[in-house]
Amino acid sequence: MRSEPAIRALIEAASDPYRAAGHFAWHFARGKLTHDPVFAAILSLGLLSGRRRILDLGCGQGLHAAWLLAARAAYASGSWPGGWPPAPQPELLVGIERDPRDVRRARAALGPRARIVEGDMRDVDYPPADAIIMLDVLHHNDHAAQEAVLARARAALAPGGVLLIRVGDADGGARFILSQAVDRMVLLLRHRRLPRLWCRPAREWQALLNSLGLDTRALPMSTGTAFTNALFIGQSA
Repeated sequence: MRSEPAIRALIEAASDPYRAAGHFAWHFARGKLTHDPVFAAILSLGLLSGRRRILDLGCGQGLHAAWLLAARAAYASGSWPGGWPPAPQPELLVGIERDPRDVRRARAALGPRARIVEGDMRDVDYPPADAIIMLDVLHHNDHAAQEAVLARARAALAPGGVLLIRVGDADGGARFILSQAVDRMVLLLRHRRLPRLWCRPAREWQALLNSLGLDTRALPMSTGTAFTNALFIGQSA
């Protein structure tokens, strides 16, 4: 799918603003958007279509905001991938990130088009949102903090809103062990530390989201990788 010209153009449009944030930021953006299946999946499945206020917790260098802005522009210009539902039309994009380097990269690339808040998602106030995204971040917090963050996210979610979280499945066997090894290596290279990771089996993640009153389903989200990730889609009433 990613060989299609419209998708290649979308990747280039979303990664190009990161040239202003430096060599690393631009190459990271292009690589992540090209090889991580979650970005195309969220658009091709219409998971954020119609969502005006979007909050990204643990947003890193703001890639999802850049992706959604590029999608909106591509849809308006008529260069949208064939067969995909209408692109999201976000009016408010807010990202929360505690790493000051990623915050600087996000702000350099996105400017006023998104609001990037420097702070810990465990402490920062969440604005009301129609969609909340947490990709590959919850397992960096202990189980009590995970539950507190999810409860706060649920409280900030508007009626009919959607919560998207991607996590690894701790019951994933060798592929899960590999994903953890890669995660730890990235943390070591980027942050010179090897903190503990708190993971759960997929069934526990789904039960936790269901306990918050969300109608939850899970999609495999490891296509093209050696990992065992799942995207959980929680819909509020």
